[in-house]
Amino acid sequence: MFKKKKGSQRIDSLIGHGTQFDGELRFAGGLRVDGIVAGNVVAVDAQHGTLVVSEKARIEGGVRATHLILNGEIAGPIEVSHYVELQPKARVHGDLTYKVLEMHPGAVIEGRLIPLDGAKVITAAEVPAGAD
Repeated sequence: MFKKKKGSQRIDSLIGHGTQFDGELRFAGGLRVDGIVAGNVVAVDAQHGTLVVSEKARIEGGVRATHLILNGEIAGPIEVSHYVELQPKARVHGDLTYKVLEMHPGAVIEGRLIPLDGAKVITAAEVPAGAD
């Protein structure tokens, strides 16, 4: 439904700016949050659950996803089974469990980083060409 650009993760659902959702939010495929979610956000498919949290968005609860692209704020524990990208305005208030972590300058984590088995932190020099 929503596509950003060729090669990017597909976004199937959107919580728009100015929208607040209260309660546990379960999603499949891709979810973009531009508003506020007060409750847990959980991908129901352990293999294909991409969550994008935009700059002005906030999640107040736990997050479980396959991929996470964060430029907003999450207040709660985060568990990402594959790839996390913390963009420059990302704010994490809680523990972050990850497999692969990319953290841009300016991103802030107030909590522990907990690597999964085989976890890796990549630097800007190691990002594959064409990956955004």
